[in-house]
Amino acid sequence: MRRESPGYCIATFKHQKSVLNGILLRWSLIHQTDMDNIPSSTEQLPVIPLRRTDYLRLLLRKDKTPVAILILAALVGILAGLAGVAFDKAISAVQHYRLHAIEALPSVFSVLASIGISALLAMWGFWLVKRFAPEAGGSGIPEIEGAMEELRPVRWWRVVPVKFLGGMGTLGAGMVLGREGPTVQMGGNLGRMVLDIFRMKGNEARHTLLATGAAAGLTAAFNAPLAGILFILEEMRLQFRYSLISIKAVFIGVIMACIIFRIFNGEGAVLNVGRLTNAPLNTLWLYLVAGIIFGILGVIFNQLIFTLQDIFARLHGGEMKNILLMGAIIGGSCGLLTLCFPAMTGGGLALIPQAFSGHYGYAMLLTIFLLRMATTLISFCSGAPGGIFAPMLSLGTLLGTVLGMTAAAFFPQYHLQTGTFAIAGMGALFAASVRAPLTGIVLVLEMTDNYQLILPMIITYLGATLVAQFLGGKPIYSTLLARTLARQSADNAQASAQTAKQSA
Repeated sequence: MRRESPGYCIATFKHQKSVLNGILLRWSLIHQTDMDNIPSSTEQLPVIPLRRTDYLRLLLRKDKTPVAILILAALVGILAGLAGVAFDKAISAVQHYRLHAIEALPSVFSVLASIGISALLAMWGFWLVKRFAPEAGGSGIPEIEGAMEELRPVRWWRVVPVKFLGGMGTLGAGMVLGREGPTVQMGGNLGRMVLDIFRMKGNEARHTLLATGAAAGLTAAFNAPLAGILFILEEMRLQFRYSLISIKAVFIGVIMACIIFRIFNGEGAVLNVGRLTNAPLNTLWLYLVAGIIFGILGVIFNQLIFTLQDIFARLHGGEMKNILLMGAIIGGSCGLLTLCFPAMTGGGLALIPQAFSGHYGYAMLLTIFLLRMATTLISFCSGAPGGIFAPMLSLGTLLGTVLGMTAAAFFPQYHLQTGTFAIAGMGALFAASVRAPLTGIVLVLEMTDNYQLILPMIITYLGATLVAQFLGGKPIYSTLLARTLARQSADNAQASAQTAKQSA
């Protein structure tokens, strides 16, 4: 019979059917035997107790979170906490030895020494940034946001030492800069360092450890774990990739950084301003007015930063000698102000309790506010390695105290406490400038331990944010990142043009 004939096909089909029936019969007999051996009740089943390792294995099997990322997140938090504590101690030591050396000299020589030492320290910071890691200049927070979007490089082997040593120089010189920007950038870079050392692959691990380091860095600067978490979720909401893994990692990193901070610095609030009374309900409208004022100021403040940055860029033109000269002038001026008017220099956190205690009168507070506004803008816009969180907090406190005194004078029947306006104003400028009201609220609450003032703070910060948005103000960090990316594109285009010209 040929293979193509219908008879052959029918015979083949019958043979295959008989083979299949035999297989099914044997399978049913085997399983029928197994079914006969099954106990009729659960009481007849043998009980085998689970060991702890079995529970752990089952838990890990249900939880899809890579344990390695969480372990590395804890390591990143520890490293960021240690870096933040060491950075704070190093700056305090530089400032202490600088002032101690000046005090031992006669008055004339002390002035010259103060100017000279501060000028050299500032030049040191500017030289490190220009020579080794230009991305370490300024706050550093926009650089982390750009890195999370894979738009900016992360050269941790350069940025971490340059930011640390350069920040010691500029902040040690008395320039009006904060410590939180460097700790955030160093924390993010330490996250990338851990990623590279342990050879973790994948965009999720890279992004998660960057965000964890940044949040831990902010926590290590202010002893504010919730603010560190909210800063990532709110300010970096456009860059942060929300997932269960990333959220867990950020929480773990922040916890470890906070523990490290409290081991070295204690568990108390960063700012000791005392316990203030709550604001009566009939005075809450005054905090809305304050929020409107801060919203307008935030828009002006940001615009001044962008304008002055352009002016400084035109003045030095990227030349090393011009940058060093600029650093010497700014640093020397801050050194002189340290002797004549110390409230004008430094990050400003030490100034906040003095404003609360009534150490300054109305006119002096307004004068300090205006002068510190100028020194803050000059120091930050020069490109020196340093943040702007702390200077904005001190500016907000000063203006809030002024507004509180004004309201108390116009409305004596309310029996207003100026300290409540100082608390309300402390983070209002930050909220309007950064466009992150939740972070500002939680940051101030954790720093001052005055949780009963949350209602006037919400009104002030939300009002400031809405007014800034209504006026068309641009958030500072996202705008700084956009400006950096524009310069990067221009530099790349210029380099490509030069390469093409040389090839031709």
